[in-house]
Amino acid sequence: MIKALLLLLSAGKFGKVFLTGGSMLVSVVVYAWIYGWRYAVGFVGLMLAHEMGHYVAARQKGLNVGAPTFIPFVGAWINLKDMPRDAETEAYIGLAGPLVGTLAALGVYWIGRDQAEPWLLALAYAGFILNLFNLIPLAPFDGGRITAVLSPRIWLLGVPMLIALFLQHPSPLLIMMAIVAAPQVMKALRHDPSTPEAQAYYGVASLEARFTYGVFYLGLAIFLALMAAQLHTTIGIH
Repeated sequence: MIKALLLLLSAGKFGKVFLTGGSMLVSVVVYAWIYGWRYAVGFVGLMLAHEMGHYVAARQKGLNVGAPTFIPFVGAWINLKDMPRDAETEAYIGLAGPLVGTLAALGVYWIGRDQAEPWLLALAYAGFILNLFNLIPLAPFDGGRITAVLSPRIWLLGVPMLIALFLQHPSPLLIMMAIVAAPQVMKALRHDPSTPEAQAYYGVASLEARFTYGVFYLGLAIFLALMAAQLHTTIGIH
């Protein structure tokens, strides 16, 4: 049913606009039934900010990319029609989403704190958690795309994180993500940095670039964790 709806929305001259706008509207309606309209619009807006970070970064790197698509309780994504040329390009695109998403959540936090609006603080918390979740160092999460510039073997660190998250918050979405990530885990286990293919994709980044992405990744993850922990205490989320 969802697939048929997406095909219908993508048809025609203005297919890209309808696909993005239509799937956003569907997500807002579904979330509104549970959380209310204000929160639903804000949450979808935060996801849009995250995905537009990826979109703009991909365009900056000269890649052909489709507009964001949304599915309730699954999330959103952009369709990369051209694959990144190397790990540094992939890291650039991967980092842009959580970075822009974090700035958007931070803006909501500042407004919520200034206006003393609990629902805005709850929305900011969701934004921080959403972007922190995406920093799990395992492909296809954004964290996996960023840390690949250091080494795909770092993805192995994401496996126990995903397992621990599932044990704490069992979810069909986490099971789906684990299935999607399984081939990447095998790829990490078999990774040989000395092969020509690995050198061509992973070996092009300079030491300075690797250091820079590593610092940005760790700094962003720590900031998001601290902000989420602070809001968890402030608004009493259970």
